[in-house]
Amino acid sequence: MVSTRKPARSGAQHRTGAPVRRDSAEAGTFEETFFAVPAKGETDRLLHVARRTLDAGRRLRRDARSGARELTAAERLISRLTASAVRVYEEILTLARLNKGRVYPSYDHLSAATGLGRATVARALTILETIGFVVRQRRFNRVANEGAGPRYEQTSNAYRPLLPEKVLAYLPRWLRPAPVPEDEIQRRIDHQEDTQLMLKSLSCRDLAETVVDGPLRKILAKLGAAIDSRERESQIDPEPLTDSYINRLKGVGLVGQRSNA
Repeated sequence: MVSTRKPARSGAQHRTGAPVRRDSAEAGTFEETFFAVPAKGETDRLLHVARRTLDAGRRLRRDARSGARELTAAERLISRLTASAVRVYEEILTLARLNKGRVYPSYDHLSAATGLGRATVARALTILETIGFVVRQRRFNRVANEGAGPRYEQTSNAYRPLLPEKVLAYLPRWLRPAPVPEDEIQRRIDHQEDTQLMLKSLSCRDLAETVVDGPLRKILAKLGAAIDSRERESQIDPEPLTDSYINRLKGVGLVGQRSNA
């Protein structure tokens, strides 16, 4: 039986049943820090930027075809922008404006809203992500399972629209963002340094619980607790630990990693 229920205007979750893909995050565990409410007029400005970038890309393609000059790596990316990609970006911006930045449409929703095929939507999203107009986070859901162990399946991606830095040089001055004040730059540097000092002071267990989200947090926190226990034992018995678990954690980038908060 085919469902006749219309998709939500927000592009509500659409379970595809596909296997969980790499770099996916569990739905409901990261969205509060991932999404951002757009400022007044921000989505209109971003759409205007995308359209001006599309014009710039066309000029760059003409220059490349005529042999007038060789394009830089950034210019080659910009020249890949298509009208279909801008149309998909417009729908993402519309959803961001209507839903306070919470954008997680399925491919079916984007296809229906733009009149483009699913394959064209997929290519458009790849172009937008490559240039930097959107950040995409794959998501999965836990599924009720009568057997042993949890089961997961892929759900719709989450998207956050952005203004890519690589397009700023091709925009008129009035469309470029105002420069960040020097005192704000210094404040951010001080915050980063304070965060690094805080992270270095944490135990391995506390570090794992601070910088890791999702199901992996419990596993690494348990491993961190074991490391902390061995470190306490090493302080009593001064025999050095070779190939310690701490070095292994450093190898995967946990030690010294900056918090996303």
